[in-house]
Amino acid sequence: MTAELHPSVRDVRSLALGRQVRALVAFTITYNVVEAVVALSAGTVAGSAALLGFGLDSVVEVSSALAVAWQFTGPRPEDRERVALRVVAASFLTLAIFVAVDAIGSLVAGQEPDSSRVGVVLAALSLVVMPVVSGLQRRAGRELGSQSAVADSRQTLLCTCMSAALLVGLLLNAAVGWWWADPAAAMVIAGLAVREGVNAWRGEVCCAPGPSRGPIGCGGACDCC
Repeated sequence: MTAELHPSVRDVRSLALGRQVRALVAFTITYNVVEAVVALSAGTVAGSAALLGFGLDSVVEVSSALAVAWQFTGPRPEDRERVALRVVAASFLTLAIFVAVDAIGSLVAGQEPDSSRVGVVLAALSLVVMPVVSGLQRRAGRELGSQSAVADSRQTLLCTCMSAALLVGLLLNAAVGWWWADPAAAMVIAGLAVREGVNAWRGEVCCAPGPSRGPIGCGGACDCC
């Protein structure tokens, strides 16, 4: 008697978790599309490289979420796991390159953006919303044993870090004129993005605690959770 022929409690739970991942990914895509439009518009008005970078980060994050959405629309998500994971990894590395280049350019040029109330509100909102979304997706991905879902949750968490960096940079620039605070923090974020991207590309994403494995399967590297 196999799980394929006779659905078990685990099969039912896996289906429910798959639906949860799809719902979270749909929310992430919708939120980031709105976030990108607002950030790019506000960044253009204020002449803020940080806000423009934040908006483009939202575009990159949409590509990562779309890859996971594509994976979980198939009848056998495990068959699409590797491709989805590679897309997530590529989105991490693309983000790292852009953020690093933008930050270095801002530091070298000494670019001092205008203050932006819209940017402050947007960064603060993302700082509240995205950790919740990331945590829910990470838990679901770990229980499923899906490296791509966990990697995408880390992409969302990285967006939270960028929100914090953006918020601190905008506030310091507005309050005391420390224009360099944001690009400096962005360089740290770029380093984190490179690490996560390399781990995702190698398939070294922690997706399940200990030896237990979900229906998709994670490989030996996941014991680090």
